[in-house]
Amino acid sequence: MNREDDPDLDSVDRHILAELQLDGRMTNVELARRVNLSAPPCLRRVRRLEEAGIIRGYHADVDPVSLGWEITFFALVGLESQKLAVLDAFEALATAWPEVRECHMIRGGGDFLLRLVARDTAHENELTTRLTNAAAVQRVQTLQTIRTAKDAAGVPIG
Repeated sequence: MNREDDPDLDSVDRHILAELQLDGRMTNVELARRVNLSAPPCLRRVRRLEEAGIIRGYHADVDPVSLGWEITFFALVGLESQKLAVLDAFEALATAWPEVRECHMIRGGGDFLLRLVARDTAHENELTTRLTNAAAVQRVQTLQTIRTAKDAAGVPIG
C-alpha cells in the first residue's frame, strides 16, 4: 500500500488522508463523520495507513518568525565527487544541523538542495560559510526567500 493507484487504497482511504492533511489534530469521531464512517472502522483504517507507512506522522505547523527564525533560505550544494561515501558523509553532516529543515539529494545543477532557517543575516552567513567549508563541498549557491505564496503540507490526494 504505497501508491495512490494501489487497489488497497480506496476512495475512503484517500478521503481520510485528505482530511488528515488538512487537520491532523481532529478526533477520530470528527474524522469518521467527515468521511461518512462510524468511528471504529475509521480508526482501523487510520491505523492501517500508519502501519503501512502512508501516514508517517503528525506535527504542529509553527510560525518560524514567531520563534525567532527570521530567514528561510535554500542552498544548492555541489560536491567534488558523487561517490557514495562522499554523498553519504555530506548527507549525514547536513541532516545533523538543526537549521537544515529539508535535505534533498538532487539531479541536475547540483548534488543537494537544502532548506535552512536562520535567526538573522549574520546567522545565515555563518551557515553558508560552514557549508562552503564542509569537506568535499565544491560550490554553494544560496537563495533567500522573500515571500512564500504557498507552503502546502503533504501531497494532492485524488
